[in-house]
Order: sequence, then C-alpha cells, then structure tokens
Amino acid sequence: MPSTAIDYHHVDVFADRPYTGNSLAVFVDPPTLDAARMLRITQELRHFETIFVTTSAGGGAVRARVFDLFEELAFAGHPVLGAAAVLHAGSGAAVGEERHWTIALPERTVLVSTRADADGRVSALLDQGRPEWTPAPARARRAEIAKALGLDEADLDPTLPVEVVSTGLRYLIVPVDGTGPLGRARIAHPDFEALLATLGAQFAYVLDAHAPEGRHWNNDGLLEDVATGSAAGCVAAYLLRHGRTRDGVELGLAQGRFVGRPSILRITAHGSPEHVERVTVDGTVSMVGVGTLHTLPPSRPA
Repeated sequence: MPSTAIDYHHVDVFADRPYTGNSLAVFVDPPTLDAARMLRITQELRHFETIFVTTSAGGGAVRARVFDLFEELAFAGHPVLGAAAVLHAGSGAAVGEERHWTIALPERTVLVSTRADADGRVSALLDQGRPEWTPAPARARRAEIAKALGLDEADLDPTLPVEVVSTGLRYLIVPVDGTGPLGRARIAHPDFEALLATLGAQFAYVLDAHAPEGRHWNNDGLLEDVATGSAAGCVAAYLLRHGRTRDGVELGLAQGRFVGRPSILRITAHGSPEHVERVTVDGTVSMVGVGTLHTLPPSRPA
C-alpha cells in the first residue's frame, strides 16, 4: 500500500441508525495537509462537511479544522460531534462511560462529552457557550427577507421576530408560520450572501417554532443541509429568549425531512429570556464505515 494512504471514518450524525442524519468524514491524525488539500479531499468525498483532527495538539486539546464543499469553516456543530464520537469509539471506553473532549478550532475552543450504548452508537453533547445577538435591521426588513426566501411576509410567524444569533456562526433566524411555509421556503435571491451581510449574518435558518423544525441551505441555494448543529444552538437560544422554551428543558429540533434524511437535534438553553447563559446541542452518532484514500491530492491544483 502506498505510504501516502490515509484512513477516514464515515459516520452519520443526529442519526439513531446509519443512513439517516447528516453524514460526515472524519480524519484522525492525518499527515500534514494544507488548506487547499483538505478542501480538495472534502470535495472528492462529497459529504456536506469533513473534519480533520489532530490528537497530539498538546494541552489536552484536540486540534480540528472543518471544511464544507466551498471553504474552511470557523465552526460547525455536526463535524465536532462526529469527530468526538469517533475519538470516543477508539478510546476504549466502557459502555455508558462518559468521556470529555476539548476541541480547538481555529477561532474557538469547545467542549464535548460522549458516551456509547451497547449497540455502538455514541451520544455526543456539545456545549456551544453563551450566544451573541447581532444588532441588525432584520426586524424592519421582514418583507424583503421573506421574498429572498421565496415567501410572502404573511408566511412569517407574526408572534416572533427575524433575528441574528451566533454561537460561533451568525445565523439569521427566520420564523415561519407553520409547516406549509417551511416546505415552500427556498433561497430565491440572486446574491443571498450579500443580503445576509447587510443584516450582520453569514447564513439563514428558516424555523417553524411550533414543531420545532428547521431548514438551512448553502447561500447559493443549491444544496440543503441535513442537520445544522451550529444553527441548532442558535435556535435553542432564540426559543428561550422569546419564551418558547424554559431553562434546562431539552427539545427535539427536526431537520432533513425535505431531503429524505430526517434528523433530530436535541437542544437545550440555560438561563432566562433576559439572559441566555449557554446552549447545548446533543445528537446520536452512528458509525457507518471506514475508508482509505490511497492517493492524496497534490499540494497545488494541477
């Protein structure tokens, strides 16, 4: 076998069984790779995201870098949970034994706790910390935002505001009035990313708060995400802030139904509506398989 061959783990996150939830490739202690090569590997494998982790980072932390099909991400929930689950599965932990992981991303460090059941599924809980609220004119631009998502202003939930929340990535939370508008939502703006920038956001998450259920796409609208862990923490904070949940109550946030990969993200917010202290996102990770790359991409595009 060539010396450049490296293995990776294929897991499904927010999935009680394989072939549901959000798929992910996890590379543990790969050889030194620059960002361009990691991006090309991610594009080759075609998972929504891929994570590369280094366990010898020092200080007890695991260093991680996350890529989607277009770029490196400062933070992403489902890759961090999936990576922690893979590390747990390889740690020799007994069934039911809890392990704790400190995962250092380029711009922030997060904590994840894991435990496995007798069937090999790993439950991983990510503490996303205290949310931040971005002052933006979103509340006054409901009609414009609805139109950009292929909806009418009347499709938005009249009891909830359009608001920007961040636990690492800034999401525009767009509350819709029921599952009908949620099913019709799509990115219909020719430069949605530019529109989001004027609102102080990086991405948008369309939420039916009654269910609760949500949807998220890449900003070009071509690819819908199955289960968005980073947004789920924002949703937890948003629901507590607006009185739709209570301190410490776990909710099941549904996502992925519209792309045939139904997922449940368990979300919890702590604090009060006036002061949301922290949020957690919990999900089951199912192990699907292990693969090998026999050839690595060149350092620079050919």
